[in-house]
Amino acid sequence: MKKLQKEITSGNTSPVYFFHGPESFLKEELTDLIKKKAFPSEEEAALNTTVLYGQDLTLGEIVSRASEFPMFTSRKLMIVKQFGKYKKQGAQNKQKQHLEQFIRYTQNPVDSTILVLDADQVDKKDIQKAPFKDLLPFRHDFPLIKNPDIFATERAAQQGWEFDPEALKAFSTYIHPAAREIARETEKLIMYASSRSDEKRITSSDVYECVGISKQYNVFELEKALAAKNLRLCSGISLMIMEREGQKEGLMSIVRYLTTFYIRIWKLHSPGSRNLPLSETAKMLGMFGKQEYFAKNFLQYATRFSLSDTERAIQALQQTDAALKGLEAYPDEKYLLLRLMQQLLSQK
Repeated sequence: MKKLQKEITSGNTSPVYFFHGPESFLKEELTDLIKKKAFPSEEEAALNTTVLYGQDLTLGEIVSRASEFPMFTSRKLMIVKQFGKYKKQGAQNKQKQHLEQFIRYTQNPVDSTILVLDADQVDKKDIQKAPFKDLLPFRHDFPLIKNPDIFATERAAQQGWEFDPEALKAFSTYIHPAAREIARETEKLIMYASSRSDEKRITSSDVYECVGISKQYNVFELEKALAAKNLRLCSGISLMIMEREGQKEGLMSIVRYLTTFYIRIWKLHSPGSRNLPLSETAKMLGMFGKQEYFAKNFLQYATRFSLSDTERAIQALQQTDAALKGLEAYPDEKYLLLRLMQQLLSQK
């Protein structure tokens, strides 16, 4: 991704791009960057950019449109969205002709056209077949964001900013893990923080105030209360989270967070896991970048919760999750929450 961005920024554009995957925001960003580098002005870009859709075009029609010379400048940009759903029309021999025509074009594309083929996730079997396999030299994959903390860190760094560890933890926990959402909220945070200080650091207070997270009643305070095995405080914080976020939505958020919490502790009960270097421990726990800072907390948690405690907690969380999904009848979400807390902190 970074290499491709650097190539386009330097003006080294390709005559064909095959953008493949579900992360639409990053594909849109790179397409806009291609447009900026291909044309000297927004007016020329508008006149010489065509957006088409795969379901409306056969492969032969894509080649025909791409082979047309631009009318106003030396180059044109042709974007085919939903390329994976290209139209298959006519008899088998006709479709074969279109496919052969398309493959010939990809082997010798015209210099006057930049062709961007944008497809969502193509089935694993189909991606190994023509025409997709023939686009391998032009293919760039855009999977969904797996590590929102890393992506948020990189987005902030592009503008010379950095997250404090506590701020990054709060942000990556509460933000929807999609590139568009992370990019938009990071931009808002930078604007908010820049009015506070000249120092280009995003603090936990910035995240709480800008994203709208309670400083007192959030899953991080719940984690601390849980580690202290304070049943009353755990219940109180959880009820306040549910009051703010909605009963069912808040409880679902708590269950997701605590499931990750206990699975990480469970991993640390495997033989030899607590003797690893901190960086390896963080990697094993699925913590990347500045999240490594918190790996040492889980080493302490693993001494407070036995393996049997941890496995019992995971079973209780699974039971609560099943109830929320309608697999078990329950009076209300508060009952589920209080039962869960009793199960997590019982001394059996």
